[in-house]
Amino acid sequence: MKQDLYGKLAAYIIENQNKFYRLAFSYLKNQEDALDAVQNAVCKALEHYGELRSEAALKTWFYRIVLNESLILLKAKRREVLTEDDGRLELPYEEKAYHIYDDLYDQINRMEESVQKIIKLRFFEELTLDEIAQILEMNLNTVKAKLYRGLKTLKIAIGEEADV
Repeated sequence: MKQDLYGKLAAYIIENQNKFYRLAFSYLKNQEDALDAVQNAVCKALEHYGELRSEAALKTWFYRIVLNESLILLKAKRREVLTEDDGRLELPYEEKAYHIYDDLYDQINRMEESVQKIIKLRFFEELTLDEIAQILEMNLNTVKAKLYRGLKTLKIAIGEEADV
């Protein structure tokens, strides 16, 4: 049973690796950091696959791991102090295929963190509200309320920018 679950986990990770990278990149905005987050998530998942209660929870369990690893790296990056070596700062490489330059994405990033997570998981990762509730360990009604409140805020913000 456990070996079968391990094989299914590995197959799921390989099949959906681009989705996991995209999710990590949406938070970290850096190719190397996103790859590190996904790699850390894969390692943790493979080490702790025995803790997975059922095969049905595989998707939400792994998305939660990727999300948590991304947030851990993001917090560590915020604490980092940039220093100058020889008067030069190293500029990070940016992945153009995953970089979204538009007002909508900027507005989403200005929202509170829990609402950002819900909107990104719902619309960019196309997860169901039930899956999002499991990943974020929230009540389904809380997820719905935050999603609809966030969408209403987005509509107002985008409408105000269009009027300017």
